[in-house]
Amino acid sequence: MSATYRNLLLGLTLVLPSFAYAGANSTPVLPPTPPEVSTIPANGDLNPYGVAIAPLTTPAGGVLQPGDILVSNFNNSANLQGTGTTIVRVDRHGVVTTFFQGLPGLGLTGALRVLSNGMVLVGSMPTTDGTPATVQPGSLLVIDANGHLVAALAEPTQINGPWGMAIDDRGNGSAYVFVSNVLTGTITRFFVNYTATSFVFEHGGHIARGLTHRTDPGAIALGPSGMLYNKQTSTLYFASSTDNAIYAISDPETGAAGAPVVVYADAAHLHGPLDIARLPNGNLLVANSDGSNADAGQPSELVEFTSAGAFVGQFSLDASLGGAFGLKTLGFGNGSALIAATDDVTSTLKTWTVRGQ
Repeated sequence: MSATYRNLLLGLTLVLPSFAYAGANSTPVLPPTPPEVSTIPANGDLNPYGVAIAPLTTPAGGVLQPGDILVSNFNNSANLQGTGTTIVRVDRHGVVTTFFQGLPGLGLTGALRVLSNGMVLVGSMPTTDGTPATVQPGSLLVIDANGHLVAALAEPTQINGPWGMAIDDRGNGSAYVFVSNVLTGTITRFFVNYTATSFVFEHGGHIARGLTHRTDPGAIALGPSGMLYNKQTSTLYFASSTDNAIYAISDPETGAAGAPVVVYADAAHLHGPLDIARLPNGNLLVANSDGSNADAGQPSELVEFTSAGAFVGQFSLDASLGGAFGLKTLGFGNGSALIAATDDVTSTLKTWTVRGQ
């Protein structure tokens, strides 16, 4: 591992590259947001779960701009889980605004991604009282680049506790969308077509079943969680917060999709892994939710490991347990990347910029 990445895992300040969006205007994407900003919107929603970064292909004409960071909230202002209804937008100056305000009864999860045209997908897994006793299958919401609801998929056989998401966006108005269902222990694949104002689920089906999962009084549910798709290797990675392991599925877009295979299992360093992202050096980064196998000596850890499953390093996002949830990286093509992570303890978004060496 390079010294730059070792510095990241020690929590030190990293090199800040400059970058300009090569699109219709020359508005710079970097410098990124301040190191830490609040994710609490005007209605007081708490518990930031999902984080997504608008790709550099996002059209500049909408509310959502290239490089903006979105954060979905799972709790309401009373801190009841599964009752949050907002997605906040953090621009490159660190200004936080409400991007999407949904109706009551959503519970927006860590399944949050942005398509190449700025269309936003987010999972919903609601409760009525903040406990697993009232948890519902939920749905997958589609929101345009101006924060308006376009469509929703509520189909319990395909969507049942959407907890994590990965996308292979082909950039031509079509994409494969992968969703992990924490209430059924399944992973669903959808093929979709979309424009700036429309979204069509063409077909879908399960590519993994029988994954370990359970409801939990503290975390609502544990099971298959955050996901990452590596287009170069046609590999879908997903974190399992019950097994404390990272799995991979080969060729997930085809009928020959492989069975999940463990690529990293580490009880010493994995503590309820909830989300996963890829670093510019090819290593993987995992956010530990501490929902299972918690260790007070390793709270809210971000853990780096190689794609071959070798531990590299870690550091604590927060001094308390239960802070590391959403995680996303955005590469800039020059060996540098923005890393964004949500801290559930403080309801904040934390960012770093790293450059490979």
